[in-house]
Amino acid sequence: MLKRHITISLALTTFLSACATAPGNYLDTSRLKEDQQNKPAETYPVTLIDASVIQKQQAQTADAIAHQVLPPPGPFADPTQYVYRIAPQDILGITVWDHPELTTPNGSTLSSGGNTTQTLGGALQQPYTQALPGQADPYGQTVAPDGTIYFPFVGRIRASGRTTAQIRDELSKKLVPYIRDPQVDVRVLSYRSQKVQVTGDVKTPGPLALSDVPLTLVDAITRSGGSTDNADLQRVRLTRKGKLYVLDANRMLDKGDATQNVMLEPGDIVNVPDRSDTRIFVMGEVKTPIPVPMNKGELTIADALTQAGGILDTDANPRQIYVMRGMKDKPTTPDVYRLDMTQPDAIMLSSQFELQPMDVVYVGTAASTTFNRVLQQVLPTVQTLFYLKQLTR
Repeated sequence: MLKRHITISLALTTFLSACATAPGNYLDTSRLKEDQQNKPAETYPVTLIDASVIQKQQAQTADAIAHQVLPPPGPFADPTQYVYRIAPQDILGITVWDHPELTTPNGSTLSSGGNTTQTLGGALQQPYTQALPGQADPYGQTVAPDGTIYFPFVGRIRASGRTTAQIRDELSKKLVPYIRDPQVDVRVLSYRSQKVQVTGDVKTPGPLALSDVPLTLVDAITRSGGSTDNADLQRVRLTRKGKLYVLDANRMLDKGDATQNVMLEPGDIVNVPDRSDTRIFVMGEVKTPIPVPMNKGELTIADALTQAGGILDTDANPRQIYVMRGMKDKPTTPDVYRLDMTQPDAIMLSSQFELQPMDVVYVGTAASTTFNRVLQQVLPTVQTLFYLKQLTR
């Protein structure tokens, strides 16, 4: 009898030592010290999701929209009053009718004085081509850094800060001593002085020139090729004069909220972020635990569970559908909500409770499932002991 007990003990010792020396990655915790005695036991209040929670949530959403911080209105709050003013590096085209010697012929090939020639049509396809400041451009007049241009018989006149109509009127007056009843036309051949930058998840990021047509937020995204599939149009970031504003382009596109479609100004930076910060994490007893991206900034509990394949019929506890919120901003005091899917109004509530970015949806485990999993862990050990006992007989 004693021999049998010794044999079983040796077998168990060998079995346990084999576990310790089994191949594979493992962490040696001998140098890690954990002090569990001084660790406080945190408790988190849980709010049961019902109709009152939904109503409060909708009121908070409406209040957030009403108090959203928008950029201050620019000099032209009404797009119909927008006027483009010339600035250095703009290229002007000046036409004096019946005087071709003072006019750049449309489409002709001119030289800037060196060995470079270029047609007017080809030059217009290069809106950011740099010409020497103050010199005649191959296809027009480049406004010098001091804001002036040179024109025959007139000399230098100020162009910066003025409209094409104002420049036209001055040229017409100063050409009267030399030309009888001069007919002058001034237009901008290339807008190069005033730009906005569009970055992020758009198909063609880069600078956009401001022209005589006002440029709005939606126009800038469209002219940049449109947004990519991973773009988050609900949180478009506008940087203006060192301040950051967050705009919801989706509200403009889907609901016609014109307040979000702000008019852009020179120096503005528009960044269209991706949806990495607007994910929802679905964990626990679901068929496919995955991060779920928000669709146009909106996602409900029903949407999240459906995209995760639904809850497990045999393992999940339908009374424990938890939503954990605010762990990034307040990790010690997160908001915890619970949805009881066994109640008749649970389906309606699950399709109305709006999730927020970085929320965690956790489906609890049924008590029977926990017991079964304990058995699955214990049974192999019991079977091993039984076979060892049979071998030692």
